[in-house]
Amino acid sequence: MPAPHRIDRLTAADFPDTVKGLAELLVDAVDDGASMGFLAPFDQETAASWWQTQTPAVADGSLAVWVCHDTGGITGTVGLAFSRKPNGRHRAEILKLIVHREARGQGIARALLATAEAAATAAGVTLLLLDTRTGSPAERVYGAEGWTRYGIVPAYAADPDGSLEDCSFFYKHLTPPTGS
Repeated sequence: MPAPHRIDRLTAADFPDTVKGLAELLVDAVDDGASMGFLAPFDQETAASWWQTQTPAVADGSLAVWVCHDTGGITGTVGLAFSRKPNGRHRAEILKLIVHREARGQGIARALLATAEAAATAAGVTLLLLDTRTGSPAERVYGAEGWTRYGIVPAYAADPDGSLEDCSFFYKHLTPPTGS
């Protein structure tokens, strides 16, 4: 039986201590061929450096990051980037939904996505956006979780090996909390 999982939102204070585990997770995803915005070769130091650049956004609240833990460490993560534009305060973007290869098939991606959606709703966000490689397992998760694909852009992003891949763009309308 798999170890129990816990999902926690990272605070500005604990984010730096989590960078190493987040970097390991990102390296695993890129090594597995996921289009995460990075090209091979991709190492732990580069991944940690990228996560460290996210520290100011976590500190100012424009980026919320959750991690899923089990007894072995971080098994997944998701980010929620709030729009900084005055006319976009009703929307946010799901970023870097990652589940470690060894932890897939346990519902972690769905749990992380639901956590980010609930936090967005609580923050008054009514529209979520995301993108993912067309035909990826992630695309199937989003469709199953009620997201609507609104378009495909050919050759939008490169996989870690540099090959260009189509990208699907999704949105999801959220119901504001009662009393809003």
